[in-house]
Amino acid sequence: MRFQTPLVPGTLIRRYKRFLADVTLADGQEITAHCANPGSMMGLAEPGMRVWLEPNEDPKKKLKFGWRLVEHENGHFTGVDTAVPNRMLRTALEARAVPGLTGFDTLRAEVPYGQKSRIDFLLSRDGHPDTYVEVKSVTLSRQTGLAEFPDSVTARGTKHLNDLAQMVALGHRAVMLYLVQRTDCDRMTLAHDIDPIYARAWATATDAGVETLALDCKITPEAVELGKPVRMEAPIRT
Repeated sequence: MRFQTPLVPGTLIRRYKRFLADVTLADGQEITAHCANPGSMMGLAEPGMRVWLEPNEDPKKKLKFGWRLVEHENGHFTGVDTAVPNRMLRTALEARAVPGLTGFDTLRAEVPYGQKSRIDFLLSRDGHPDTYVEVKSVTLSRQTGLAEFPDSVTARGTKHLNDLAQMVALGHRAVMLYLVQRTDCDRMTLAHDIDPIYARAWATATDAGVETLALDCKITPEAVELGKPVRMEAPIRT
C-alpha cells in the first residue's frame, strides 16, 4: 500500500489527547498532526523522535497532516497508523497473498458477529465453513527483535477473542491475525504483564481452536507492504 501523498519528516514535540501530536517540520514550522492510534504508543511518542507525516489538502479535514511512521535511530521504522493494517490486508487478501487465507470466493469487511462486534474480514466459500479474521496492529517492542501486543489494557481485544472462540464453537474457522508494524522484529509474543486478562483470553481461545497468524511489514516512507510470517512465542500463562 503506497501512501497517497509523499510523506514529510519532522521531529515530535509531544503527543496529547491520544489523537493529536505537535511536530516541528524540517523548515522549522510547528504543526499539529492527527494521530490515528488510540493505544498508549509505548516507546513511540517520546519528544525528539523523528516522525513521518502525510500531508493532505482535504477541505473536510481540520488537520492537514497525519502521523504515519516513527523512524528509529537504527534506521528501522514503525507504523503508528492503526488504520493501515486493514487497508493493506484487504488488498493482500484480494490478491490471495496472505499465507493460509487464500481459499475463499467472497470477502466482506466489518460484518456484524458475536456479541455486538464487527469482524474485520469474513471470508466465504461455497461448501466450506466461513473464516472469521480479526486484525490487530502490533507496535510495542521492549526487547530486541521481539514485538508485543497489547501496549495497554484492551477489554475490546479480549472481547474479540471470546467472539472468535464462539465462531469456532458454531463450526466456523477463526483467525487472530497480528500485523507487526515494525521492521526491527522477527518474532512476537503477548505482553502478559500489561494485560494478563487478554493473555489468558488468548490461551483460552487458542485451546478452543482459534488460530493465530503473525505477519510483519516492509515499511518505508513510500509504502507499507505485507511481509512474511513471524514466529509467535506463547506468553507465560498467569
